[in-house]
Amino acid sequence: MSSLNASFSQNISIVHPEYFFILGLSGIPYSNYYYVFLFMIYVITVIGNSIVLFIIALDRNLHSPKYIGVFNLALADIGETNALIPNMMKTLLFDSRYISYNACLANMFFVFLFSSMQSLTLVVLAYDRLIAICLPLRYHVIVNNSNMCFVFSAIWVFNSVIVASMVSLITHISFCKSNVILSYFCDHGPVYRLACSDNYINKIMGYLYTTLYLIAPMLVIGLSYLGIFFVVRKIRTWEGRIKAVKTCVSHLLLVAIYFLPIFFTYLTSLLLYSTPNSRVISTSLAYAVPAMLNPIIYVLNTAEIKDIIRKAIRNRSVPMDRTSK
Repeated sequence: MSSLNASFSQNISIVHPEYFFILGLSGIPYSNYYYVFLFMIYVITVIGNSIVLFIIALDRNLHSPKYIGVFNLALADIGETNALIPNMMKTLLFDSRYISYNACLANMFFVFLFSSMQSLTLVVLAYDRLIAICLPLRYHVIVNNSNMCFVFSAIWVFNSVIVASMVSLITHISFCKSNVILSYFCDHGPVYRLACSDNYINKIMGYLYTTLYLIAPMLVIGLSYLGIFFVVRKIRTWEGRIKAVKTCVSHLLLVAIYFLPIFFTYLTSLLLYSTPNSRVISTSLAYAVPAMLNPIIYVLNTAEIKDIIRKAIRNRSVPMDRTSK
């Protein structure tokens, strides 16, 4: 009887490793140069998005619904990049590949929280463009600062609950075979696949995350631009059509550089066999590059921000010219 109870308690016990081992790139010569390249992307990302945050926060003319969305996107970009790359540099470049169990779960939570914020922010910005073009006379009634702040507050809460649920379910599975994560951070899929107990609910949460933050946003954004397309077609003059389309260029570029790399990475992993190294390179670029390009796209394609930067440069150069005389 005692042996039966011991067997039963052993079956219901959950085994957690003290540490995980982050594999990163393996068997590739000079792989450290790739990590240095990602660190350069990190520096550009933090500087660029900080400038966007600084400009929007200080200039009252940019305190509008659209730029509340841009502010949240820049905030999510900085958050995701800080959750990914500094930890990756510490783990892989400085050969400290062991990460504690709790630190791994914390890393997983913040990476997926900020990534989900990027995705849904692009959906909200698509909604903003849809109302601005399809219902221009009612735009300021439907889309205003209060409504936009409420929407983003709800999104932050919703994403936190979903991601926290996904991460907390990792604690309900046992790891008694391997603790080597075939990724460059504590990625959800590579972690739950290490389980030696039933991980069906973790697999479902992985599919749910992909549906909520990849498939559904792409469908919603696609439908939004389908509605915009039909409205733009009804505009009689080419000048009017071009003016309407130009307001969407920045957002379309952001959507393309965020969703397409992640989509093709997922698609490739489903349809073709991908080695751990190819998955590390493709996912790291899919996460890091969009966050770097987002502020550059908004600076180059947004007249308001370009005007503010020009004025700031002009105001700084004028006193220097006067003092030189």
